[in-house]
Amino acid sequence: MKLWATLFSTDYGLMSIGVILFIIGMAIFFILYFLKNLKAESVNSDTQ
Repeated sequence: MKLWATLFSTDYGLMSIGVILFIIGMAIFFILYFLKNLKAESVNSDTQ
């Protein structure tokens, strides 16, 4: 339980949570971005 208290009550704990959430958000963004562009590229290559 001390781990959770340290994680949410210290500067470095809160920064760690922020970095982890940022990395997860960036991963989701890139996955969706790449899938969208792959689908668009597939449609463009089929029409040529």
